[in-house]
Amino acid sequence: MTHAIVAKQPGGPDVLEYASVEPPVPGPGQLLVKVAAAGVNFIETYQRSGAYKVNYPFTPGAEAAGTVEAVGEGVQDFAIGSRIATAEGAKTYADYTLVDAAKALPVPDGVDDQTAAALPLQGITAHYLMNSSFRVEPGHTVLLHAGAGGVGLLLTQLLKARGARVITTVSSDEKAKLSKLAGADDVLRYDGFADKVRELTDGEGVNVVFDGVGRDTFDDSLKSLRIRGTMVLFGAASGPVPPFDPQRLNSGGSLSVTRPTMAHFLQNARERRWRSTEIFEAAANGTLTVRVGASYPLAEAAQAHRDLEGRLTTGKVLLIP
Repeated sequence: MTHAIVAKQPGGPDVLEYASVEPPVPGPGQLLVKVAAAGVNFIETYQRSGAYKVNYPFTPGAEAAGTVEAVGEGVQDFAIGSRIATAEGAKTYADYTLVDAAKALPVPDGVDDQTAAALPLQGITAHYLMNSSFRVEPGHTVLLHAGAGGVGLLLTQLLKARGARVITTVSSDEKAKLSKLAGADDVLRYDGFADKVRELTDGEGVNVVFDGVGRDTFDDSLKSLRIRGTMVLFGAASGPVPPFDPQRLNSGGSLSVTRPTMAHFLQNARERRWRSTEIFEAAANGTLTVRVGASYPLAEAAQAHRDLEGRLTTGKVLLIP
């Protein structure tokens, strides 16, 4: 027997139980991975609570890094002993998990297990946001919400390496320091941020807003955009955005709004390898510093969810089997 986190019904963090389970067996095209670390992400709190429908009993988790212990029929690109990571797994809150070989990312030398587990979802998110949802160019000015969050810290570093000016929002002095350390040019609090952005840009506004907060920031994010600016809404940490009149985009300056999700930016092996290779190489060569803000034993998954939902964490949250 091995162990996994299991929820038997939707509810608060307390429904997450540390349970004995049968070890999984890889099928065709699958890898059996001994999990070294699993990433904890907001989507899992939505799944656990019932806000997103899942089947019960439910083991959360889509992100992990570890070592291949067995391979299924037809697997050619990986062997026993290969180090891999994934952002597209399932049931990763566990000692062992199954990963489709097509969705496994090779982990290069120079990237440790915790960094490898912390990077896939948030690193690839940062990559597609700035390269594909909106192509940030040198000289662009960007507003990035939750600058001290996992995506925020990574995206800030990548944007600065690209030559952009980065304005972030945060909720505390501690988070402001972290955002500044990541390279943010200006760090604001959420109250009145649209007016402050206008002041910082001589009334012009920013080229793009990357907004993972949602309901609480959406209106002022639109107000922060320059003419023909783009709003990239990639999350809803404060709740979903209510319906709005598209005419606001016209009156705001012929604005654009897009609502991406990672799956649509990992359409094939070539795209998956492009994004993951660039992110892992940046971590290996020191261009990208990955902050693991908190790690918990696997058995303490419920506490990890409490802290994440309570906004008590910064950077990446990991579970360690």
